Amino acid sequence: MTLPAMDMVHAIARRAVGSAQDAEDLVQDTYLAAFRAWTDERRPRKVEPWLATICLNLARSRYRAHARRPIEVSIAEVSSLAGEGPGPEDLALAAVDRGALDRALGSLPEEQRIAITLVDLADLSILDAAHVMETPKGTVLSRLHRGRRALALLLAPEMREEGG
Repeated sequence: MTLPAMDMVHAIARRAVGSAQDAEDLVQDTYLAAFRAWTDERRPRKVEPWLATICLNLARSRYRAHARRPIEVSIAEVSSLAGEGPGPEDLALAAVDRGALDRALGSLPEEQRIAITLVDLADLSILDAAHVMETPKGTVLSRLHRGRRALALLLAPEMREEGG
């Protein structure tokens, strides 16, 4: 019953945390928490908003926990910088569009970023997003409008560079 929503949960997780590995962990933790709630007879009427809420709550908890810890760097990351494989310039050129979008999304206020992630990237309805965000429908629409407008302004220079 929750497997069809996995793409949505994965999209939310990718936007809510910094790395792909953290996103995978967040998806797993989301489904584990959902399973525990399901076995405790706490079952929702609509699965997608329920999973989105669990995922966002876990992401917020992780953010608060990581804010209190120093940044960890794996040995694999250090060795990749030592000259093995493609260099940073190659990676940057390959990810220009994605990087620009991620930076632009990351610079938005949290409320706007979450609204865009839920509605535009996870394909939730406005009402479901309002339920997940625990706000009125009009607030979600307002945050979407302001967030989309801000994204357009932030990405305009990138689009001009590509166009000519």
